[in-house]
Amino acid sequence: MVTSAELIASSDAHSAHNYHPLPVVVSTADGAWMTDVEGKRYLDMLAGYSALNFGHGHPRLVAAAKAQLDRVTLTSRAFHHERFAEFCAALGELCGKEMVLPMNTGAEAVETAVKTARKWGYRVKGVPDGRAKIVVAENNFHGRTTTIVSFSTDEEARADFGPYTPGFEIVPYGDLAALEAAVDEDTVAVLLEPVQGEAGVLVPPAGYLAGVRELTRSRNVLFVADEIQSGLGRTGATFACAHEDVVPDMYVLGKALGGGVVPVSAVVADRDVLGVYRPGEHGSTFGGNPLACAVGLEVVAMLRTGEYQERARELGEHLHRELGLLTGEGVVREVRGRGLWAGVDIDPAHGTGREISERLMERGVLVKDTHGSTLRIAPPLVISKEDLDWGLDQLRAVLAG
Repeated sequence: MVTSAELIASSDAHSAHNYHPLPVVVSTADGAWMTDVEGKRYLDMLAGYSALNFGHGHPRLVAAAKAQLDRVTLTSRAFHHERFAEFCAALGELCGKEMVLPMNTGAEAVETAVKTARKWGYRVKGVPDGRAKIVVAENNFHGRTTTIVSFSTDEEARADFGPYTPGFEIVPYGDLAALEAAVDEDTVAVLLEPVQGEAGVLVPPAGYLAGVRELTRSRNVLFVADEIQSGLGRTGATFACAHEDVVPDMYVLGKALGGGVVPVSAVVADRDVLGVYRPGEHGSTFGGNPLACAVGLEVVAMLRTGEYQERARELGEHLHRELGLLTGEGVVREVRGRGLWAGVDIDPAHGTGREISERLMERGVLVKDTHGSTLRIAPPLVISKEDLDWGLDQLRAVLAG
């Protein structure tokens, strides 16, 4: 049998080092649990950065994929296929919007949103050609394409990838006054994460999203919500914007939309926004393919039940209550988040986030660090309370040591 060490060495030798994964090699997975090549089991407390909201190998999603595999998997958009209209209609209804533009990855969806906002600005708002501006938030994470890193404030993501794409203005996250000052007659959109995931699960001040909605509506600017990580049940609602009763002009979706089976993303908006496109102006060979639509349809059907949103609410309250107890013990400085999603700032005296993650891995729990000593905790929404408590016990043991 090939060992984990051998497979990791081979990976290091033959693949670009654009990631620094924990030294575990997963062989199989089911629900909230993964098993490595040596047979050791691990509790997944990251869920593929929310791509695995429904856990590993959910029977409904696997069945939907298998059924479609026997029919047709790809046509390209050169032709219609029987699942496309059904998927677009179902996702549009879930979002309360009229039109859907399917893509594959989250970054592709963000790029699509950027192009859509600019075209809307020129065609509908009447911004002079070449002057469209999009306002974004500091510490954002929307992907790693050259355009997207152009408006990142993370030097690790930005450095050495210039020249950078113009047309973006960065303001502090959660600062409504700064946002209002940045919006001018050339502004076509405000692009925000309702909860900033990569930044450490940062939740904006109460009333911020509602204020953004009011400002953008009054200034004829599109509010674009990147719900790639926060959407589809993670925060205890179908969309994180709903916590402030906000409906943006455009949803950007991904990750969990593919059910952990295939990459599926989409931009969802009304006809007055997505209707600006003409044939040939944007596209994707794999975007909206039959396999993706079959899985995405099942994801939408599962979310319609409200079961997963309710689990995220209930287990999330429990998660944050238990994590909050750790702040009084001097080891955890702060806990942030919403629903079954938390950013935990560890006192650096107890180790870096990477070191804490490695110690948890040794105890059979998988999380991932971000920005120094912050841990991101985001288990699949299907995790049991007993398994969640066991994972939290391991965190307590690591921090006590």
